[in-house]
Amino acid sequence: MARLPILLYPDPRLRRKTEPVTSFDAGLQRLIDDMLQTMYEVPGIGLAAPQVNVRLRLLVVDVSEQRDQPLVLINPQLLDRSGVEPYEEGCLSVPGFYEPVQRATWIRFRALDRNGEPFEREAEGLLAVCIQHEMDHLEGKLFVDYLSEVKRQRIRKKLEKLRRRAG
Repeated sequence: MARLPILLYPDPRLRRKTEPVTSFDAGLQRLIDDMLQTMYEVPGIGLAAPQVNVRLRLLVVDVSEQRDQPLVLINPQLLDRSGVEPYEEGCLSVPGFYEPVQRATWIRFRALDRNGEPFEREAEGLLAVCIQHEMDHLEGKLFVDYLSEVKRQRIRKKLEKLRRRAG
C-alpha cells in the first residue's frame, strides 16, 4: 500500500466529473487500499478518487472512533434524503479550513462494494454528511462551492500564499 498525493484547491483537476467503475481488478483493489491508507494517515474521515487524481466514481469513508469501519462506495447513487442542518465541514483538498454547510441529516444510498456486489444502506448524522461531501467530489464539486464568493476567494488566496511559501 502507498500514501497517495492529494490534489489541493483550486487545482482544476478537482473539477472534473468522474467515470463509472467497470473493472473490479487487482488495480482497483490496490487503489482502494491506497485510498484507505491515505485517508487514515492524513488523517481524514473520507476521500474520493478525484482527490487523488483518479477520475473514477469511488470513495472511501470511516467515521468510527476506532478507525476500523471502512466503507467503500463504488458508483454510489443517492436514493433519498431528509432533514437539513448545517454541519461544520473540512476537506483534505482544502486543508485547515472549516465552514458550516447545509446537508441532509439522513440519506439512503445504493453502491457497489469493493468486489462489485450491490448494496443499499441508510446513513444519518456525520456518516450521511461525509458521504454527501465525498459524492460531491465525484461531480467536481467542493464544499467551498456552498460558501459565499467572498469566503471562497479568501480561502483560495490563503492556500495559494501557503503554497508559495512552501514552494
